[in-house]
Amino acid sequence: MAELKSLVKDTAIYGVSSIVGRFLNYLLVPIYTLSLPATSGGYGVITNLYSITALLLVLLTCGMETGFFRFANKQEEDPKRVYATTLLTVSGISLSFLTICLIFLHPIAGVMGYGANPWYLGMMLIIIAMDAIQSIPFAYLRYQKKAIRFASLKMLFIIVSIVLNIVYFVVLKGQNVGAAFFINLICTSVVTLCLIPQFRGFTYVWDKALAHRMLRYSAPIIVLGVAGIINQVGDKIIFPFVYPDKAEADVQLGIYGATSKIAMIMAMFTQAFRFAYEPFVFGKSQEKDNRQMYAQAMKFFIIFALLAFLAVMYYLDFLKFLIGSGYWAGLKVVPIVMVAEIFMGIYFNLSFWYKLTDDTRWGAYFSLTACTIVILMNIFLIPIYGYMACAWAGFTGYAIAMLLSYFVGQKKYPIKYDMTSIGKYTALTITLFLVGYVIDYGNLWLTMLIRTLLLLFFVGYIIKHDLPLKQIPIVNRFIKK
Repeated sequence: MAELKSLVKDTAIYGVSSIVGRFLNYLLVPIYTLSLPATSGGYGVITNLYSITALLLVLLTCGMETGFFRFANKQEEDPKRVYATTLLTVSGISLSFLTICLIFLHPIAGVMGYGANPWYLGMMLIIIAMDAIQSIPFAYLRYQKKAIRFASLKMLFIIVSIVLNIVYFVVLKGQNVGAAFFINLICTSVVTLCLIPQFRGFTYVWDKALAHRMLRYSAPIIVLGVAGIINQVGDKIIFPFVYPDKAEADVQLGIYGATSKIAMIMAMFTQAFRFAYEPFVFGKSQEKDNRQMYAQAMKFFIIFALLAFLAVMYYLDFLKFLIGSGYWAGLKVVPIVMVAEIFMGIYFNLSFWYKLTDDTRWGAYFSLTACTIVILMNIFLIPIYGYMACAWAGFTGYAIAMLLSYFVGQKKYPIKYDMTSIGKYTALTITLFLVGYVIDYGNLWLTMLIRTLLLLFFVGYIIKHDLPLKQIPIVNRFIKK
């Protein structure tokens, strides 16, 4: 139980910083969507380039973050030597990639449709290389359990970004899309300077044999990561190439990108859990058997993910004001994208069986299968259904990856998950969603009252069945008195 409390504590730290940070980052959405009208397609450009950024970042890190945790927790390895080798490997790959891309920037920008503004792409390439290098010191902070420093630096980036964006887009009334990328470059540079202490305190030695072993371990994770990120952002990359009207494509992509941001509240929770759970699992991997603990962690992840889903859907009538009204037509994708994010989080939890058994090829198989389906659905359905095809493709891809990992995992590394309890929570969530969101009560305030009561009922169910108040120290002391 002490281990789970440690996991909860770290998840809370990462979670608060992620939730507060993402909430502040959401301020960029109304800033951009109000400053860049939906009909201009400006937000579509931002959505497209940041999607490409996410894909390239996975390629440049080469799965070495997970590889670092795996090898740093091996008794026969020196953690600092593992860190130095990982940092030098990722830095070398990232800087080489950046140099080549900058040399051929103009032809690359032309192919991607940014020939008129090649430095939009140029700035993003520099940011990507810096982010890839930063990912290793950030992983080291997680390994050292320095959650507060990790969270503080992430928050610093977001706060500086918000301030600079407000100054340019709100105060100065600027409308140049390139300013968004330049501001990101400034913020990334500031964080890099703050990470200087993480670049010191060890000997820079590149262990060739260790690097090869780590890359062999991480190679399937690269495939897994690329496939996973394509599941997330592939639709936004593919969209401009397959949508019939090129000009309208940026408009529709902007609407989809803006409304999807609301659903990313689920991504905050998943990411916070991942930051705490990954080092936790690998740190416990040397112990005899922690399968029951992994099963408990899965159960509580699903419970609170479902709670987050209901909260977002119930208060969507207020959350929609985070984006400009010109983008509200896309709000129908929110529940689909949120459920897809839940599937992704479950898949992440399930993925540890092949990471702990060093059989990471299975992750590549699952992700490639899902990725192929997502790509095909987007290519063939976007011309017909527009961005709704993107939402359903992501939903389908994550569902398939989740199911494949579960059924194969139960044969290779069986874990007894509490499927009965998980099933009850899922059924309750579906029922409450239908009662609170689908039914029209005719009056907004009456609707919000009913939804709030239903949400409190769900919380009460959690407390009664899985989180008794007497287990909370402060409440327990009060009860005893």
